[in-house]
Amino acid sequence: MQEAVITNAPDGFPPEWRERWHVTHGRIDQAGYGDLVADAYRRAGPALAVHVGPAFAVRLASAVSEVAIRSGRLAASLLPQAALIVARRFDEAAMNTWASLVEDVARRAPEAVLPLLENAGRLAEALNAPDFIAFVRMGLHLGGNDAVRRRAFFALESGEAIRLVEGRDADGGLAEWRHGLGLYLNALWGIAPPIAEAPPDAPEQMRRRSGFGGGGIRLPAAFAGFDGAEAKLLYRAAVAHIGAHHRFTRAKFPAPGLKPLQIALVSLIEDARIERLAVRVMPGLGPLWRRFHVARPEGPPIAIALMARLSRALADPDYADPHGWVEKGRTLFEEAIRQNIGDQQLSRRIGGLLGNDIGQMRLQFDAKTYMVQPAYRDDNMGIWDFGPEDSHAPVEIEAMLEGARLEQQAGDDGRREEGDEGETAAGRLAEARDEDGLLVARYPEYDYVTGRYRPDWCRVREMPGLVGPSGTAASLSEARSDLVERLSALIKASRVSRQQRVRGQTEGEFLDMDASIAAMIARRTDEVPDTRVYGRYERRSRDMSVLLLIDSSRSTVDRVRGSHSSVLEMERLSAALLARAMTDVGDPFAIAAFCSNGREDVRYMRVKDFERPFDRFAVARLAGLSGDYSTRLGAVIRHAGSDLGRQRSHRRLLLIVTDGEPSDIDVDDRRYLLEDARMAVHELGREGIDTFCVALDSEADSYAQRIFGPRGAASMDSIERLDRLLPAIYLRLRS
Repeated sequence: MQEAVITNAPDGFPPEWRERWHVTHGRIDQAGYGDLVADAYRRAGPALAVHVGPAFAVRLASAVSEVAIRSGRLAASLLPQAALIVARRFDEAAMNTWASLVEDVARRAPEAVLPLLENAGRLAEALNAPDFIAFVRMGLHLGGNDAVRRRAFFALESGEAIRLVEGRDADGGLAEWRHGLGLYLNALWGIAPPIAEAPPDAPEQMRRRSGFGGGGIRLPAAFAGFDGAEAKLLYRAAVAHIGAHHRFTRAKFPAPGLKPLQIALVSLIEDARIERLAVRVMPGLGPLWRRFHVARPEGPPIAIALMARLSRALADPDYADPHGWVEKGRTLFEEAIRQNIGDQQLSRRIGGLLGNDIGQMRLQFDAKTYMVQPAYRDDNMGIWDFGPEDSHAPVEIEAMLEGARLEQQAGDDGRREEGDEGETAAGRLAEARDEDGLLVARYPEYDYVTGRYRPDWCRVREMPGLVGPSGTAASLSEARSDLVERLSALIKASRVSRQQRVRGQTEGEFLDMDASIAAMIARRTDEVPDTRVYGRYERRSRDMSVLLLIDSSRSTVDRVRGSHSSVLEMERLSAALLARAMTDVGDPFAIAAFCSNGREDVRYMRVKDFERPFDRFAVARLAGLSGDYSTRLGAVIRHAGSDLGRQRSHRRLLLIVTDGEPSDIDVDDRRYLLEDARMAVHELGREGIDTFCVALDSEADSYAQRIFGPRGAASMDSIERLDRLLPAIYLRLRS
């Protein structure tokens, strides 16, 4: 057996390595791992020496031994062949790292080595070397002491592993461009709804066309027939069109009583109306959309073909179509928009008339196979109200309803109404409603162990605000008017805004060129020149939005040290005083509270939105806050940041009032949530959003500075300190 190896050795090993190879594989032969392991290593060694290098082929013996001892002979026999597969993608340095990681898995999760090696090819195709390191670290960290969970991760049976692998295996589809599309949509329309991929088991219409609802956007994983730059433009056209719906479709159309054909035609006219409005604001959108209208004036006069031709006729003024129905639709549309393009009901009227004409022509319309044309337009389910539980939805389009509802929100519950430019929550789209009928968004979470995000890890639910006792609400509305006046004066005195040039000064930071020229002319004509030839930069107003985020976890029911009040009572009073002061000076602000009960149940309670007044309803919701559950800070920072991100102020401040270190029932590592919150703060900083934390506990101040930085946190143990703390915050924003 050894003689055969010596004969084969020159095929892969240089002369100076042959003796080391002979000794190394001899050690494996005699270790008692069995012929299966020894044969696998002897066969793979020369090939590894050629593809990676003789040093790695020899080094792999230690990994074979480690795996054989800890994970068994079968796993050890797979290791050399797996190394050959991975060597097609990794260089020598990466292969050494790979072998070390396999050894680490064998020591810490021996049951996971076999599935890891069985999936070696798939992992090497999907992940580069740094991503593979992150994958292994995340699997070990997530599994903890649960052997079943560890094995499922490395077997690619868990959702976390699948998302991590598949998320890096995209080429020119939605996964590659999702982030850029979010930035593009925000730049166009000032909104940042979460963008998600249509699930693979969804109906075909949902997988092939975009849609919106529940505060988010659904896009196909790829558009059939489009790739490269053209596919990227198509995705842009799709999100630009949905953004136009968010801006200009102000209310849903009632669907009960309408046939599927009428719904499709009303949607077609509404698409044309909102695009015409959008092009008036941004003319460049017209050519972007028109490039995807490919309908021709020839062909059989069937309903679906005529509808595609009408879509083009309403979007392209240079398109000519001989069919009378298309020309009638264009004439009706142009006359209606000349009279009042802002009237959304014109779509209903024209769509109804054209639908009757299709019926008169006895043209068939199959709603089950109908696909909105052109490809960038959404399925339009987000603009229709089919009644309670969609009970009146036509059977033919029932499959298209999933995930496409825009939930209307009550005017006085502290939430945004349907049609506002900013729908609820950035991050990734989750269910529009959970089992309790509450709005939901999903956010990633940062794992400091792996240095990577866990995608779609936390679910934020927006809970309805409870109304508190009338006595508590009255005290919040009336207490400490003296302090409110001082806070109002401080806010009025602050100058957090863009710097303005002030010209015509006797001294300053720059020369006022117009005044300087006038002074020189006066001097040369023997007149007395005006000496106010300088200018300086000043802040003469305020331009800032504030979102006050209140911790309502269980620990807030405890007393503040040295005080008779609980933390929650101090939080409510501080929020009320600040709200009354900002209302007096007219600054835009919002108030929300949060707590958590595991990563799937992060709760966010809106007390007051930016566009809502701080009235008796908001005060009642503030009085109704109660302390319960835990403090998962990172997810709510991201959720609140999405609200602030839609504000157009010069400075945007997220002011967090809390008493406890980030914690939750499903996290044992105390550092984990702290690092995630710190990363969330950095994310907001990159978006131009400031964060500041007020810690209502002496121990909280230390970890608050670790999360928010030494200039981003301060402690407060008394309401009397509020008027001293506020100037420090505003001063930081000015610097």
